[in-house]
Amino acid sequence: MKNTNECSVSIEEQDELLLRHQAEQIEHIQESKDRYRKIVRAGISRWVTDFQNGHIQLSTVDDLKKLIELDIELQKDEEL
Repeated sequence: MKNTNECSVSIEEQDELLLRHQAEQIEHIQESKDRYRKIVRAGISRWVTDFQNGHIQLSTVDDLKKLIELDIELQKDEEL
């Protein structure tokens, strides 16, 4: 009796499916990073505006530093 559960997908087709899956994962990761960068840039812009209007005390500069460092890290990933 022949096993009917054998995989009928060739090695080339498996490789193609794997590459397509990996490309989709990379695309989703990049989309997430793009969204995060928008959030970070909005946070930086808001921080600068609030600071210029006197609504932020100098004790919160660390928050801006963290946003800038996050933005730089996200940009580094884009250069790869």
